[in-house]
Amino acid sequence: MQMNRRRMSGILAVLLIISLAWVGCSNDSSNLTGPQNQNQAELSQLYGRANPAMQSAMDIQLKNTPVLMATDRVVGTATGVDDNGAPVLLVLTETAVPSTTFPARIQGLKVKQMVVGHLVAMKGPPGGGGGGGGHGGGGVSHTAIQTPPIELGTSGGWSYDLANGYCCGGTLGSLIQIGGSQYVLSNWHVLEADIVSGGNNRTAQNGDPVIQPGLIDVNCSASSAQAVATLSLKHSLPNNNVDCAVAQVIPGMVKSDGSILEIGTLSSQTVAAFVGQAVKKSGRTTGLARSTISGLNASVSISYENECAGGSAFTKTFTGQIVIDNKHSGFLDSGDSGSLMVEDVSSNPRAVGLLYAGSRTAAIANPIDDVLSFLNATMVGN
Repeated sequence: MQMNRRRMSGILAVLLIISLAWVGCSNDSSNLTGPQNQNQAELSQLYGRANPAMQSAMDIQLKNTPVLMATDRVVGTATGVDDNGAPVLLVLTETAVPSTTFPARIQGLKVKQMVVGHLVAMKGPPGGGGGGGGHGGGGVSHTAIQTPPIELGTSGGWSYDLANGYCCGGTLGSLIQIGGSQYVLSNWHVLEADIVSGGNNRTAQNGDPVIQPGLIDVNCSASSAQAVATLSLKHSLPNNNVDCAVAQVIPGMVKSDGSILEIGTLSSQTVAAFVGQAVKKSGRTTGLARSTISGLNASVSISYENECAGGSAFTKTFTGQIVIDNKHSGFLDSGDSGSLMVEDVSSNPRAVGLLYAGSRTAAIANPIDDVLSFLNATMVGN
């Protein structure tokens, strides 16, 4: 649900007094640095977990999710807001279903259908040619080989990610620090997902090269790419609630300040997501792209393969996820998996989430704090 400035102003006017009573936030703008920041700060109080009304809605959503997701064509649930700014229970459906399929309200909470299509992990599709996309608004290529040290938000992947006559890849998203060492952060299904020896007679192993660009952008030939990091298996899936993987930086191959193509350096701090939050990301396929968050606390089921162009490995139901508008795949498309989602500010943005799945209308991200907690890591930034 994309909120324009006029509708957002109306929502703020209606709910600001209620929000002040609920969360005790100050009406004194002297603590804020400008109108844009003031709006974002107010929105985070109104449409994030800090608002008891939103938290109550999330509790109702979570309690009723098992029954709702057992309904035909339902692929998830989330908490959002309606056009008047009131919390709603979003039922995510693969295709439109009759309005009578669900109650109009559950425990007093309005129920709204959100057609999101088929949700899939956004790894690069099996291919063999160079990528034609990945150019951001500034004309910067996100698929070309870079002169090291490289910037992130670029095409990359496991150097052996080819099987069954195809090769795959994704995005090397950002730089993190674990125990004094720097690591490239991406997704499990981009770097670690080869778990059978079938199509290429091997599985992902500690120390395997992670390359830039990914195989899908160098005609499936790792010799045409460069190793920038070495895989450090973390096994986030299938038993955890995050889709993440890391590779330790090879000295001199990645910019040590964590710079991301067309975004630049980050803040070392993170920020929680809220509905209506303006976000951006830098990825292999769609380059620099912007959108807004439409749902929180999402429960979604995503299917995974056991290798590039392989068979089914498992289906994972994630909870507590972030839903982002993705009209016509303009924000996230195949190959963008592993991209870091940050707040849409001009300099040193804070990380919000790690993107990993979606459809032509919706994108899904792990909350970044969940990822960092799992990895016992911190963001590299200012």
